[in-house]
This record gives sequence, C-alpha cells and structure tokens, in this order.
Amino acid sequence: MKNIDPRHYDVIVAPVVTEKATIASEHNKVLFKVAHNATKPQIKEAIEKLFDVKVKSVNTLVRKGKTKVFRGNLGSQSDTKRAIVTLEEGHRIDVTTGL
Repeated sequence: MKNIDPRHYDVIVAPVVTEKATIASEHNKVLFKVAHNATKPQIKEAIEKLFDVKVKSVNTLVRKGKTKVFRGNLGSQSDTKRAIVTLEEGHRIDVTTGL
C-alpha cells in the first residue's frame, strides 16, 4: 500500500450506487458521499491516492434532507454532500468491488 494519509478516509464517506450513478459511470464519472466540510482539492487528492487514478474534475452538491412525519412526530434526514468525480481517459473505479 502506498503512502496514504488516514485523513483521506475521512474525506470520502461512501460510494453512491444508484441508477443515475450507473449511467454516469458510462461517461467516466463516479459519485461519492463526502464529508460536509470537504473541499474539491481535498476530494481530488483523496480519490487519486486511495484508488490510484487520475482525476480530471470534481463537482460537488449538497443534497437537502427530506422532511418526514413518523407517528405524528416531525423529523428530517440530514443533508448529505456528494461529489461527482470525472476521471481521465483510461482510468476506472469499480465501486462494487471496494478497496
């Protein structure tokens, strides 16, 4: 294993496996849930070090949590930050196999 900083594991929370993410993977893009305070350069560095790939660009978005009523109590899911990582040609990440 290369020189991997443990902080990289705090930046990347989990891969997103949805129908939309699967379609995006055909265009060399991978979706990840990331820490709420993570910046684009931190996400890029973490992906490059953890998966040994070359990142072309990183786009981020904050997905608002849904508000739900359960047994008369109003509650809400927490907001999540996601990153759409575009990889250089020839590089791939298969999120179904893990690290």
